[in-house]
Amino acid sequence: MFDRDIWQEIFYSIRNNKLRTFLTGFSVGWGIFILVLLLASVNGMQNGFYLQFNDDATNAIFIRTGTTTKAYAGFEMNRKIQLKNSDIEYIKKSFPDAVEYISARYYANATARYKSETGSYSIQAVHPDHQMIEKTIVTKGRYINSNDLVSRAKVAVIGRKVKEDLFKDEEALGKFVEFNGLPFKVIGVFTDEGDDNAERGIYAPVTTYQGIYGNTDDVNSIALTYNPNYDLTKALGFSEKLENIFKRKYKVSPEDQSGIRVWNYAEAFSDISSFTSVLNVIGIVVGLLILIAGIVGIGNIMVFTVKERTKEIGIRKALGAEPSQIIKLVILESVFITAMSGFIGLLFATSILAVIGPMIQSPAFANPSVSFSTVFTATVILIVAGVFAGLIPALKAANIKPIVALRDK
Repeated sequence: MFDRDIWQEIFYSIRNNKLRTFLTGFSVGWGIFILVLLLASVNGMQNGFYLQFNDDATNAIFIRTGTTTKAYAGFEMNRKIQLKNSDIEYIKKSFPDAVEYISARYYANATARYKSETGSYSIQAVHPDHQMIEKTIVTKGRYINSNDLVSRAKVAVIGRKVKEDLFKDEEALGKFVEFNGLPFKVIGVFTDEGDDNAERGIYAPVTTYQGIYGNTDDVNSIALTYNPNYDLTKALGFSEKLENIFKRKYKVSPEDQSGIRVWNYAEAFSDISSFTSVLNVIGIVVGLLILIAGIVGIGNIMVFTVKERTKEIGIRKALGAEPSQIIKLVILESVFITAMSGFIGLLFATSILAVIGPMIQSPAFANPSVSFSTVFTATVILIVAGVFAGLIPALKAANIKPIVALRDK
């Protein structure tokens, strides 16, 4: 393989066919370049999808209600469904091994005031478990606890943006902020990995806001996480069971998707995985088709090379060259052209991704990149492709009869 004479002949052949070698080599490099960029783009889309859910637990389920769109079990349509505190207790007692964390969500809006600063914010009144479901990061102070629920304490955990709006550079912990005229003590400041809008929110004890609004036991929605050891089938089966139970309890038609909706992140991740798998296949097929076109071009180059060197090959065989030596010469030239062209395309694509990839951050597309396994696979494809591109011309060269080759003009 490292025979100096063979490599001299290979480079001599390439120099004599510069343009033809460049054009066919370019098609191989372009094929690898497109293949890597397509796969990186699919990966970027997948990263973007996952980032949209990054601020919540990946095993989360949300139970929401609305207005029924179908008459069912003697009840008319357009009926408002309302969840209660008892629904949370029912889930806890009925599925102790399936539920990891669970919390009510009670929504409210408030005009907040601290000294001369004011602002309008959304409030989620929740249970302590909500911190784990929402993956809320408390940077100062603490989150809501069970004592806050029992005492219906007027306390609040404010987002980083709320703190910046109302308190500027002043310390927020321990200070009192008015929410719609009612004083709430700031017990914590949080950040959220989702986006800035999430950090413009406020958390308060659910019992406090239920008391403020007429001692109600209504809740707007229920958030929970299921057993993290569940696979996709178990996770989807659990959420389906919850949906069936609540639709039976509140007399909602099984086909009615507006009265009660149970949404499972596992379903979203399953859909994303299926979608990106299809895109991966499309990207691979397109890239391989372009690569095959380049390989065919290299095969043609080698056919012409063999034809042009027929007399030389005949002399070699007449002097005792083995067919295997002729095959090795042709295949090595093919592999060299294919590998060099592909490596240049691969290097160019990965360089672009390394520079531009980290700069791309959007809700639907983030950090496009390719894994080491992809690069390694592409390398193997290049070497194998080079062998196949040169195989037919090499066999043809090996079968040339010396007497026929010597007559070639």
